[in-house]
Amino acid sequence: MRGMQFPANRQRGISLTGLIVVLALIGVIGVLAMKILPTYSEYRSVSAAIAKAKTAGGTPQEIRASFDRSAEVNYISSISGRDLTIERVDGELEVSFAYDKKIHLAGPASVLLEYSGSTAKAGPAAKPE
Repeated sequence: MRGMQFPANRQRGISLTGLIVVLALIGVIGVLAMKILPTYSEYRSVSAAIAKAKTAGGTPQEIRASFDRSAEVNYISSISGRDLTIERVDGELEVSFAYDKKIHLAGPASVLLEYSGSTAKAGPAAKPE
């Protein structure tokens, strides 16, 4: 260790070009997150609303009406009560939903998010093609 000498003018750190690239990348990720997070929040609200509607109603019409009331309160605009799939599985009503959300980014670029959920213990059913 004693015999090794380091050059005095050796610089460390990030260059201006590197800093600009890193900041641009962070900006793009930030904008994408700001566009996606509200749709995910709405998805969580839809999942909670179908769980609440299932416990509140006994018939499919009551479940749909309960979901529509929750949707109005929770600002859910992507789906309505008539879009819900209500089936009887093993003697119990199961409520499920599936919808797509398209987010425009810039020019011809966009992101398509496919959301689905169910009150079934096995999870959401496969989305019909």
